[in-house]
Amino acid sequence: MRGQKELYAILERLSIRFGYHEHPPLATIEDAKIHWKDYDSGRCKNIFFRNHKGDKHYLVILEHLRQLDIHDLEKRLRQGKLTFASDRRLKKYLGVEPGSVTPFGLINDTEKHVHVFIDEKLNESDSLAFHPNVNTASLVISKSDFLKFLTYTGNTFEFIRLYE
Repeated sequence: MRGQKELYAILERLSIRFGYHEHPPLATIEDAKIHWKDYDSGRCKNIFFRNHKGDKHYLVILEHLRQLDIHDLEKRLRQGKLTFASDRRLKKYLGVEPGSVTPFGLINDTEKHVHVFIDEKLNESDSLAFHPNVNTASLVISKSDFLKFLTYTGNTFEFIRLYE
C-alpha cells in the first residue's frame, strides 16, 4: 500500500478500518474529482496555514466545494494575517510534500504544534477520505474513526463554521 507505513501501523493499533484507493498524483481538487466519483464519503480539501509570526500553524479541513473566507478566519483567531505555510514547514510539522496535505500527517507532529479546524459541514458525512501522507492514494474512514484518530494524535482540534 502506498503511504507512510507508520500510519498504517497506527490505524491497525486503533482498530480503524479503511477503504484504500490508488490513483495518479492528485494535487488539486479538480484532479481529485475524477477519482472521487466512486468514493462513498465526504470529500475534503486540506489547507495548511501559519500565522504572521510563524509560531502557530493550522490545518484547515473543509468540504471540497466550499471556499474558505480566510479574512473571517483571521478575525476569529486574532493571530494577524494567515499565509500558506512553506514547503519546509509542511515537511517539518506534517511530514508531507506539497499536494499531500492531510490530517494523517499529524502523526509526524511530535510536539503537537498544529491546531486543526474542521468545517462543521463535514459532520453531515458518515465517512471521509484523506491521503495516507502521499497524494497517490486515498483512505476512506468513518467519521467516528477519524475523530478517534485525531484524539490519538494529541493535537487540538475543533469543528467550526467555515463560511463560503
